[in-house]
Amino acid sequence: MAKKKLTFEEALKQLETIAEQIERGTIGLEESIDKYEEGMALVKQCRDILSKAELKIQQLQQRGDGTVVATSFKRPKDAGLEHEG
Repeated sequence: MAKKKLTFEEALKQLETIAEQIERGTIGLEESIDKYEEGMALVKQCRDILSKAELKIQQLQQRGDGTVVATSFKRPKDAGLEHEG
C-alpha cells in the first residue's frame, strides 16, 4: 500500500516529532538512524512543496493609473531557504 502524500503541515509536524524523539535519546542508535533518514525524506518533501508554491505565488501591484497587474514573485535573497550542503 502506497503512503498517502502529506501536506506541508503534516510533514512538518512529523519532522518535529522525529526531532523530539532523537533529542530525548530514548530510542536506540539504529532507530535514530532510521528516524533521521525518514526526517531527511520529509525535509525534501517540504522543500519540494515550498518550491512548487513559490512558482505559483504572484504579487499584485497597483499601477499609478489604478489598474492591477500580476507580476512574478521574487523571493528575497535572505529568505533562508537556500540549501547548505
